[in-house]
Amino acid sequence: MVSESTENTGKSKKKIVYLSRMSSLNIEILNPKAKKLLQDLADLRLISITENPENLFFEKVKRLRSKKIRISLDEITKDVEKVRSKRYGKKA
Repeated sequence: MVSESTENTGKSKKKIVYLSRMSSLNIEILNPKAKKLLQDLADLRLISITENPENLFFEKVKRLRSKKIRISLDEITKDVEKVRSKRYGKKA
C-alpha cells in the first residue's frame, strides 16, 4: 500500500511517500462480538473484510442439508433395484 502526504516546511514542500506491505489473515470468529469489532475497524477504513467464497459454498451446503427430506425404506429399495437392474441387465 502506498500513501502520500505533503509537508510544508517554511518555503518548500516535502512529499513523503509511505510504503506498507498489505497482508492477509484467515481469522476464525468464535464470538459474535469479535465480528462486530472487526466490522468497526472496517468502518474506520483500517481493515477491509472480504468473505471467502469457499465459506459461502459450505453455508449453502449446510442449509440444503438442514432441510429434512423423508425417504421411506421402500423408495430407497426401489431405487437400488432400478440401478442394479440397469447395471446387471436384469428386469425389475
